Amino acid sequence: MKSDIIIISNDGKGMEEALAQAEKTAQYKALPPKAALHLRLLTEEMLGMMRSITGEKEGRFWIEDQENVFQLHLQVKTQMDFDKEEKLLAASTSGKNEAAKGIMGRIRAFFDPMDWASAPVPVHPDSSNTMLTWSMNSYRKQVKEDLEQEQEGAAEAWDELEKSVVSNLADEVKVSIKGWDVEMIIYKRTGA
Repeated sequence: MKSDIIIISNDGKGMEEALAQAEKTAQYKALPPKAALHLRLLTEEMLGMMRSITGEKEGRFWIEDQENVFQLHLQVKTQMDFDKEEKLLAASTSGKNEAAKGIMGRIRAFFDPMDWASAPVPVHPDSSNTMLTWSMNSYRKQVKEDLEQEQEGAAEAWDELEKSVVSNLADEVKVSIKGWDVEMIIYKRTGA
């Protein structure tokens, strides 16, 4: 099943419709109350990310499910060109987007074209070299390894992972870039 596609934006357009879509999906699939709540919370978190990540861009939101694995999709077409971003980032001391720390910073970096070349680990080009992807589970594994090796910043990154609603409720989060299109998918398995 695939829900309707809802156009959402930073100014709040479509946000209530997206939340209602999550609730309708939960009702249609007869999800237990806890699973329905998790679907709504993940939708709220994704919409919150839309506001903090994409600036004034519009995005497309929809939900798909296959065999009780729900996929919340947020798709955005980036619009800022590299020259404009280079000028903005040149104003920072390091010349980089300093906000790309922790799980939310890592996801945010994918929606920022200037960060693609220096995308946070683990970002891997696919076999065609036309798509970059990031996985929450791979990131969690890397942070755990860094923590075990007592790498600088690992404890802070692990703490943020432990506090993140998305990290605690989602089974996986994947973000991919193909051309100027960026898509985030939050996966949630239910027991329904």
